[in-house]
Amino acid sequence: MTLENSTSASLNRITKLFGTDVPVVLGPFGGVSSVELAAAVSDGGGLGSYGLYGYGADAIRSTAAELKKATAKPFALNLWIPTGDETTSLPQPDFDHYVGTLKPYFDELGLPVPLMPDRYLPDYDEQVEATLEAGPAVVSFVFGVPAPELVEEAHRRGIVVVGTATTVGEAVALEAGGVDAVVASGMESGGHRVSFLKPAEESLIGTFALVPQVVDAVGIPVIAAGGIADRRGYAAARALGADAVQVGSAFLATRESAAVPAYRAILHSPAAQETVLTRALSGRLARGIPNRIIAELSERNTAPFPVQNWLTGRFRPQAAALGNTELMSLWAGQATPLIRHDSAADVLAELLAGSPAL
Repeated sequence: MTLENSTSASLNRITKLFGTDVPVVLGPFGGVSSVELAAAVSDGGGLGSYGLYGYGADAIRSTAAELKKATAKPFALNLWIPTGDETTSLPQPDFDHYVGTLKPYFDELGLPVPLMPDRYLPDYDEQVEATLEAGPAVVSFVFGVPAPELVEEAHRRGIVVVGTATTVGEAVALEAGGVDAVVASGMESGGHRVSFLKPAEESLIGTFALVPQVVDAVGIPVIAAGGIADRRGYAAARALGADAVQVGSAFLATRESAAVPAYRAILHSPAAQETVLTRALSGRLARGIPNRIIAELSERNTAPFPVQNWLTGRFRPQAAALGNTELMSLWAGQATPLIRHDSAADVLAELLAGSPAL
């Protein structure tokens, strides 16, 4: 069966909702999203996504403009909802203490230690305003339920709203909040655990236990995420009732992603067979491939989120530029060892080979 025929056979609630050809969503990467990868997934018939963590309003507008120039197909923009536990300011002595903890890494990379900023994150309301003005086909959220007036305004503008759940209770809360679809994100997922009703450590449910429970609990379309990297994961998620799959690590390992070559090489290597959950690099629980900095910082008193993420974010780009994977964040999911392809088109084709239509 041709890809064209398989595409027509895979139309469902998600593809109709998003205006896409196939039920595959690119996981939004905070920090390593790329216009090229998002456009490639959208042009391939799926929903390309771009993570806006840390982006101010002007950067959001310019990124959306680049995406619209790169693809005429639907794409999603992703935002982090403030949970209320973010540290917005620190006394100077505390800031100096946390900087001192990280000074050896700045020294190793030949960088000066940073001065305390006025703020650690852009204004969320300004992010929302810029995102809605940009008019993506879809806006997706992590770490909470978007405000009712936000959902209403998005719908008024014809924008689909997607939330992300790590438990059944979170999925039910998102449906009650008016979102159009929910991502059921299992603990196998790479990157940050986006729990919001209970601590992330108490919300570690595997994808293939979570998905059917969420499907039974809500009436809106469900997108399975976590542990999906090939046709078998795609087929299993769909068999459990998911309307679509969201895939991160397999796309992150492609040449279209913003991950530097050394990072992509790690994703394709035996090192990807082990992942750990850590707060060391950002102050929030996230899954990645263990390296020296995770091991060393896990034994130290690190700053809370988002301070720790801001501080390590001052040297991680330099480590990436130098190919120093020991001082980078190597976010990756548990299915990373299943990765076999290095182009977005090949990853899409591999996933869709699991369609019953084929």
